[in-house]
Amino acid sequence: MTDTAATTGLEAVRADVARACRDAARDPASVTLIVVSKTFAAERIEPVIVAGERAFGENRVQEAKAKWPALMSQYSGLSLHLIGPLQSNKAKEAVALFDAIHAVDRPSLCEALAKEIVRQQRAPSLFVEINTGAETQKAGVLPQDADDFLKRCRETYGLTISGLMCIPPLQEAPGPHFALTAKIAKRNGLKLLSMGMSADFATAIELGATHVRVGSAIFGERTKPFT
Repeated sequence: MTDTAATTGLEAVRADVARACRDAARDPASVTLIVVSKTFAAERIEPVIVAGERAFGENRVQEAKAKWPALMSQYSGLSLHLIGPLQSNKAKEAVALFDAIHAVDRPSLCEALAKEIVRQQRAPSLFVEINTGAETQKAGVLPQDADDFLKRCRETYGLTISGLMCIPPLQEAPGPHFALTAKIAKRNGLKLLSMGMSADFATAIELGATHVRVGSAIFGERTKPFT
């Protein structure tokens, strides 16, 4: 996909987000579009920045370190979101680089993040990932364990949790998973919901998403890893 096609894709996604907000009687300003830039090099991302987008999502700390510092020095107001799994030994780098981390899911990571937040005096927004489908191959806290985990995040580790994130199973309708995540967030006093991707963000917006993570609908399908 060319750079022109990427900006065309972006325009279409913006229109779809606006339409979904209108259908859900929501203010479009209440939904943040996170442009998922994982595997794409800086030259592919730059036209989207020029087009006005400021929130971007990456899956890997090392990849983000390789391409984002230069972009951040060139363009103001960028917000970088870690949307992939985070190893505890990468917490130092993640806290230093990212403005939001969407993959808080276990005590060891909570401990590492809490230590680095205090040490660096830098506090990215934290989202707890909920494994709504109880998929064994997927990270995340099981729904039945979410309340207790959120309590431990706050009381044991002193973390400020901003919201929840989920990725529904591919083979299932996403709506019930989004609704379950929203229900857990509401009863725990959390206002932010990171849910919905290219194929299902309209449903996520209908069910309360504040952050939607969209990549392929903007850039096209990924053909190879970032190098």
